[in-house]
Amino acid sequence: PILTAAAHDGKIVVFNRAAGVTATLPAATGSGAVYRFSVGTLVTSNSYKIQVADATDVMAGSLITTDQADGSASTFSTVAASDTITMNGGTTGGLVGGLITLVDIATDKYSVTGTIIATGTEATPFSAAVS
Repeated sequence: PILTAAAHDGKIVVFNRAAGVTATLPAATGSGAVYRFSVGTLVTSNSYKIQVADATDVMAGSLITTDQADGSASTFSTVAASDTITMNGGTTGGLVGGLITLVDIATDKYSVTGTIIATGTEATPFSAAVS
């Protein structure tokens, strides 16, 4: 779905589709709108994705990824071009629980923070995939 500030600001979007889904944030303008995401159903095919509206928007911040099996954790930070979070149901998250928060902090920029749950050797969920 494409999110809007009117419908989603301050609310939690729960991913409950095992076949995955892509959530697209509105263009970042510095509005201060807060978007939260949580996994309610394990993704078993495709991925859960959170992406920006267009290639001019980016995310800045980090996510803590915990391993459900052994409790270890890794922290992954964005790079200058990060615009997508992908949780694949394995190493990049997508297991039930966790919470990701994105805040529209400036024109073309979202702040991201949170904790997601993975399995296996944790890997970064961030990429530059929006064109």
